[in-house]
Amino acid sequence: MNKIVQKFGGTSVATPESREKVINKIIAAKAQDEFPIVVVSAIGRKGSPYATDTLIDFVNTSAGVITDREYDLLLSCGEIISAVMIATLLCNKGYKAKALTGGQAGIITDNHYKNADLLHIKTNTIEACQEQNIIPVIAGFQGATSDGEVTTLGRGGSDTTASILAMGLAADRIEIYTDVDGIMTADPRVCEKARIIPSLSYNEVFQMADSGAKVIHPRAVEYAMRANIPLIIKNTFTDEEGTTIIQTTKDVPSKENDHVITSIAHRNNRVQVTVQDSVLSDKNLLDQVAKENVSIDLINIFPQYKVFTIDEDHKLKLETLLQKMNYKYTLMEGCSKVTVIGERMTGVPGVMARILKAFSKAKVEMLQTADSLTTIACLIKKENLTKAINALHDEFLL
Repeated sequence: MNKIVQKFGGTSVATPESREKVINKIIAAKAQDEFPIVVVSAIGRKGSPYATDTLIDFVNTSAGVITDREYDLLLSCGEIISAVMIATLLCNKGYKAKALTGGQAGIITDNHYKNADLLHIKTNTIEACQEQNIIPVIAGFQGATSDGEVTTLGRGGSDTTASILAMGLAADRIEIYTDVDGIMTADPRVCEKARIIPSLSYNEVFQMADSGAKVIHPRAVEYAMRANIPLIIKNTFTDEEGTTIIQTTKDVPSKENDHVITSIAHRNNRVQVTVQDSVLSDKNLLDQVAKENVSIDLINIFPQYKVFTIDEDHKLKLETLLQKMNYKYTLMEGCSKVTVIGERMTGVPGVMARILKAFSKAKVEMLQTADSLTTIACLIKKENLTKAINALHDEFLL
């Protein structure tokens, strides 16, 4: 019997109608003689009574700042409510089901509250459920320390829960259900021509998430990749095939996978920093920047100066450091980073030339670039973002 992990997001469990669709997806898996291991997020989004942000706002407003331990205990409640709800609905449909917290499901973590790391997985409880034909419904986003303290896995952690369980149980696949039909070639709010991508590699999804695309939590992809388990992004509300994430798409025989570029991601609120460095000294600027917890994005180093980008939120902190170290510098604010991604571009000549041609045709100025084997990132002015993404989408026939 195939073991599959089905994870349902907040919008999937938000209303009676959506919960009915969730139940139908689980029952459909059972009808295919598969054993579903169900993971659920908290109900709805901010403003919904049991959503994660609603719970935080309630306690902050009523009592003040929450300590880290109590924060995790509070945040675990939303997912537990969802788990009880879905398990009860299944029972009332005639199926045996059991709601479990993350700790009860066997996810054992360290004690880094708010962003705990996995130590190991105890699979005996879920394996016992399978032997007794009980559908386990597990509260996502959480685990427990070895001495029973509740922990959370960081925002977006329900996806991570699904992949952790799949890895520990050697599941056949992971299905992540949300309110979109799959991962798209670009942000549809910026590019009307964006379409669903049938298949992606783990690495491409990592690069998309790192470049600003809201796809799936990188830690979830990491665990799935580690165990080489296919991960499928699907829509709770439709029967579309979705996007399948696998080790590599290079050997997948499909016209959809012939494109050199798979997708285009973007990240706003970039600030370009140019630092004059004509007199070399013992002061290592990049080390000092790292000590200030300022993350550097694009970086180009020349003999006389360095050029790099940072998030707008870190601008004040960086300026204070540069002034303290007596560096001459200039800032360019209001920038966006656009990244083209595709594992098939490795070793293919002319990709940068096509990007420059597309930008030139759309009258978009390139401010800075950086590349890796599977990405080319371009810094542009934010007001050119829509033009740039649409020009690239057309140029690479996405």
